[in-house]
Amino acid sequence: MTGESRVVGLFTDAEQVVGTLKAFKDSPWSVRRVYSPIPHHKIAEALKLPKSKVGYFTLVGGIIGFFTGFLLAAYTSIQWDLIVSGKPIVALVPFFIVGFEFTILFSVFGNVLGLINVSRLPDTNPPVDYDPRCSGDHYGIVAACPPDSRDVLAAFLKERGADVSPATPPAAG
Repeated sequence: MTGESRVVGLFTDAEQVVGTLKAFKDSPWSVRRVYSPIPHHKIAEALKLPKSKVGYFTLVGGIIGFFTGFLLAAYTSIQWDLIVSGKPIVALVPFFIVGFEFTILFSVFGNVLGLINVSRLPDTNPPVDYDPRCSGDHYGIVAACPPDSRDVLAAFLKERGADVSPATPPAAG
């Protein structure tokens, strides 16, 4: 939305934040961001965020890791071609163990890459509407509205117990 105005409402109680987020569902305004000093499951439920895709990165990393470990062990065994006591050169059970270990290693790599990707790191543009009190004992809701309804949105947040922060400039583009 171009030409939008943002209002930051600060709360001291998580239940007020949950109630306000539910009230936003029936309002013409949109919630842009919620700040919390600690993770809160009721706030996450009220936001109805989609399930994280980090697990898929972990799964793909694990699958790639298993086949990489198994094939690396098989390849090196075939290259050296050492027959011990008549056992097959490519023995499945010992190679499954190597594959399992690589599964764990590559799952961790996939998980870290997924976290970096989903979190959009590195964030070179920190939010301009962040209030440092949200790192301590306050919860913050950043809501967007057209510039002409800024006062109505501020009143909406105040009647739900928010301390509305000083005006922030409208977001560009």
